[in-house]
Amino acid sequence: MPMLIGSRRFLYHLLPTNLQCQRWMSVWPPSKDLATPHTSQRKKVTIQTLNALRESKTPITMLTAYDYPSALACSSSPLIDITLVGDSLAQVCLGYTSTTQLTLEEMIHHARAVARGTSHPFLVAEMPFGSFHTSVSDAVANAIRLVKDSGVEGVKLEGGREIVDVVRRLTAIGIPVMPHIGLKPQTHVATSGYKVQGRSVDGARKIVLDALALEEAGAFSVLIEAVPLELGKYVTDRLKIPTIGIGAGPHTSGQVLVYDDVMGTWSGHKAKFARRFANLKEARDDAVQRYCDAIRDGSFPNPETESYTMDKLEWAKFIDSETSLFRK
Repeated sequence: MPMLIGSRRFLYHLLPTNLQCQRWMSVWPPSKDLATPHTSQRKKVTIQTLNALRESKTPITMLTAYDYPSALACSSSPLIDITLVGDSLAQVCLGYTSTTQLTLEEMIHHARAVARGTSHPFLVAEMPFGSFHTSVSDAVANAIRLVKDSGVEGVKLEGGREIVDVVRRLTAIGIPVMPHIGLKPQTHVATSGYKVQGRSVDGARKIVLDALALEEAGAFSVLIEAVPLELGKYVTDRLKIPTIGIGAGPHTSGQVLVYDDVMGTWSGHKAKFARRFANLKEARDDAVQRYCDAIRDGSFPNPETESYTMDKLEWAKFIDSETSLFRK
């Protein structure tokens, strides 16, 4: 049946399928440069790249992502080295009160979306609480599933010497592992809250021993959270692999922050180390309010610029046909 597009007639059924969809979709597919993240100007970051950055004392940049749009944001800068699908998605995306509520299935779902939007950054996903604690064999099976089903390149595990056997086994079968020491959010209940770790001699020594054991087990990097800056530097100097700090001072090999903290969209507790580089929450909420206002005052949608029209002759025929039907 002939249809009108603008002021010109087309046979709709003769249009290519992609044009049929694009013309009438309210959300069009993104342009090629956005839909194809592999057009990044930077070569793919590898473990060798990260080691080279450490050797040259070039700070490593790492940022979390939880879906396709945030993955595109991470890939938008050639300076991002690692994208992490962290289990913080439990709170910032899914509304859970703790990271311990996150399931492996949910992590795979989100990591798969991030993988589709990732170009050059090295992509790491967090293994959720309970997915690597029962046995080494279960941990290996879950890690393999996470890597295969989502397309990530490495996994992050919270723990010190107690997960050495898991780290050793995963690295032996070719899965890069980034352990997470210091403050471990998945076990915050056991430590009576989100507290700075390693402030005592015994506490600092434990973190050093954990880091050395994990390096020996084959970890390609170690993430250190919420420790004194002196300890962050000491661990970094002792290790031969990169360290990524979050609240560990400026002397680690690199830094990571949660995406929603960086963008200023998280309205929950703000940690001391979480600097906001934007205030998108204010802009977001303002846009929602202005959208509602425009609907209520009748200024949206604009009949000239935001609405479609029908050929006047076709519309007259339609009205005539409707009038005839009513008369019958």
